[in-house]
Amino acid sequence: MQKFAVIERVARDAEGGLSGFQRPQIAGHIREIRDYLEKPEAILPNPIVVAFTSNVDISDEGDDGRCMVEIDTAAGAPGMVVDGQQRLTALSQVHEKDFQVFVSAIICRDDEELRRQFVLINNTRPLPKSLIYELLPTVTGLPRRLGDRSVAADIAARLNYDKSSSLEGQIYQHTNPGGLIRDTAIQRVIINSLSDGVMRELIREPDGADLCFKLISDFYQAVQFVFKDAWKNHTPKTSRLVHGAGIMSLGYVMEILVLLDGARAFDDFAKGLSCLVDNTAWTSGEWNFAENDKRHWKSVQNVNRDIVTLAQYLVGIVRADVRRRRNEGQTIADQPIQKTAADPQ
Repeated sequence: MQKFAVIERVARDAEGGLSGFQRPQIAGHIREIRDYLEKPEAILPNPIVVAFTSNVDISDEGDDGRCMVEIDTAAGAPGMVVDGQQRLTALSQVHEKDFQVFVSAIICRDDEELRRQFVLINNTRPLPKSLIYELLPTVTGLPRRLGDRSVAADIAARLNYDKSSSLEGQIYQHTNPGGLIRDTAIQRVIINSLSDGVMRELIREPDGADLCFKLISDFYQAVQFVFKDAWKNHTPKTSRLVHGAGIMSLGYVMEILVLLDGARAFDDFAKGLSCLVDNTAWTSGEWNFAENDKRHWKSVQNVNRDIVTLAQYLVGIVRADVRRRRNEGQTIADQPIQKTAADPQ
């Protein structure tokens, strides 16, 4: 079977272009399958699903539903394993037995169709969500619940791989396992903004994706500048700033600064964030959320309740600072401060 089908791992080239789609091998799982297949009573009833985009020809053989499949391997294996990569890898390690293996073949018109089939086939299986999300921008015709996230996933990937991004190489993805910031946290910031915030209008512009990319890149550049001691050389375990709770709660701060303070670029965001410096406990101390709600810095978790609490606390401080500066005539905005859709719910 390996003569006509390959397992292509998800990866990115030097320019950030995506190729392949399969997750890395799971050594323990493969070993378990192999150990089972080596037993005398072992069977393998589940098929390996292989997709082809070229070098395959199907001809009808009659009215009984059977057909002849011809695969041209002169230029290498043209098929790609869509489902069953762990089983196929385990089979390749079994040398004392021969197995007849069921193969389901899918003929796709192009690579986009192939990726679409992979996403749809595996979306009901326990594949890592981050892998599915990273593939979404490369396909179309998906269910709406996946299509809506595709835009956010595309911007998040660009933030991770564009050399002009303040977050270049810092976001964890399957193609960047060394990243510390969860891709799902950045995607949630983008999704919230596309739904109820400033990106909802920006994305409608002819260069909307570029505007959204620059906005969020400039904001987190300011975050890294203002809170450099809590960002540099830290992990989510040592700093709540690079933790999912910190990343997502600061997304609401970005919205408030844009909507109420007219912030659009790095300098604007850095100025707006400065009021938080002495009021945060990213790496030590306590969060003073309320008179009767003081928490150890590490007790803030990546759950919706804590994210909302932290976001409301940060937004409250920023709102008060905007109001103070407005009263002192230090900001160009002159409209009254009202509750906005960017406030955490």
